[in-house]
Amino acid sequence: MKILLTGSAGFIGFHTAKMLLERGDTVVGFDNFNQYYDPKLKDARNEILEGYDNFQVIRGDLKDTNALKSAFEKIGGGEDTRVCHLAAQAGVRHSIENPDEFIQDNIQGTNNIFELCKEYDVGGVTYASSSSIYGDNEESPFKEDHKADSPMSLYGMTKKCNELQAYTYHSLHGVKSTGLRFFTVYGPYGRPDMALFLFANWITKGEPMQIFGEGKMQRDFTYVEDIAAGIVAALDKNYDYEVFNLGGGQTEELMAYVSTLEKALGKEGQKEMLPMQPGDVVSTSADISKAQKMLGYDPKTHIAEGIPKFVEWYKEYYSI
Repeated sequence: MKILLTGSAGFIGFHTAKMLLERGDTVVGFDNFNQYYDPKLKDARNEILEGYDNFQVIRGDLKDTNALKSAFEKIGGGEDTRVCHLAAQAGVRHSIENPDEFIQDNIQGTNNIFELCKEYDVGGVTYASSSSIYGDNEESPFKEDHKADSPMSLYGMTKKCNELQAYTYHSLHGVKSTGLRFFTVYGPYGRPDMALFLFANWITKGEPMQIFGEGKMQRDFTYVEDIAAGIVAALDKNYDYEVFNLGGGQTEELMAYVSTLEKALGKEGQKEMLPMQPGDVVSTSADISKAQKMLGYDPKTHIAEGIPKFVEWYKEYYSI
């Protein structure tokens, strides 16, 4: 297939692009390489992707329709074309402090994507949603048909809006779309603002780890290659309109996550227990039965295996 992949220099986008390239698809990456976190990490990911003959990247912003059109021109339209829309401004707490940025990037930018999918008659679009849309859901595990209109963060609100945009463009214009609700993704080349990366930095520097929720939080941690496999399956299946949970298949205690990291690093970290932060939820748990049945989704990597893989990359990347 010919695939336009937005956010190709991002964490999940990089792993997904790499998986698509290795099986022989043509991938046009689109990324603005912003400075939300160290752009050197984005450049390192992109450098690996540019080593593939079937990859090219366009540096541009989702809000710039001319730049986006130039990317769409590269893939054209038709049954063998897809858009994999993973670009977004991320960060639950960052969204509280920078609401306009999230409205523009995640809502207006996504609308530009769907409008151009309609205009170019693209075969289908798979896009990133988030477990954040469930808010502090009292039913567990979270299922796709649970009520999800009370997000606890502005980031979660923008992702719920993306699902509504997808539904509207499918209903009005017949744009095929699959939304994927990701649950706490981790792994090599991860985002430095996420917990695993922050904990690793604090432990290696001998600084106290800031552990929110008094360490009592639970998360459905999902290894990035399992997520990428789910995305590729969604691109292949190309349903008319669907939404799926992509989680790790089991919920872990935050402190088990921390102790597994300490073991992999060979060093115990100092711990500063802090209360919950605004926008956070106590627990997330994904019911992945729908994705298993309809996508063949099969997450294989638990934290006992995934965290050491992250640590191996982390030590090599930072020459530790």
